Amino acid sequence: MPQKVVIDQDTPPKFILLGEDDTDDQEMLKEVFISIDKSFILFFVNNGGEILSALEKLRDDQMPCLIVLDYNMPGLNGADILRELKTNERYKHIPRVVWSTSPSEKFKQICIELGALDYVIKPNNVQDLEKIARYMLSLCLV
Repeated sequence: MPQKVVIDQDTPPKFILLGEDDTDDQEMLKEVFISIDKSFILFFVNNGGEILSALEKLRDDQMPCLIVLDYNMPGLNGADILRELKTNERYKHIPRVVWSTSPSEKFKQICIELGALDYVIKPNNVQDLEKIARYMLSLCLV
């Protein structure tokens, strides 16, 4: 069962908001992130609309340190979400990374133009997943 975003007064400031509808990918990400650094809290949502809804519920001091978006999600896809985030000054400081199974240069270019820091391909082995997770965590420390 995927984790849902629960927003309350005690939401820690050091958390990552992840839009990922695949439960296997959610579990793998959770395991790898936790094995690297237990101080980050991960919030998973299953579709693009939920990402925007979750962000709207947060106070300014509760914003995530990183947003990770699966390019192909139900509802709004990664590019759609980036487009929405780009129009709101409140979210411009949050680093965004799109990750996808698609190596499409066109998708990558669109996402970068819409404000993603990077577009990474979902790996097919644990070693590469760990490298990507370390890279993503490093974006929270900037």
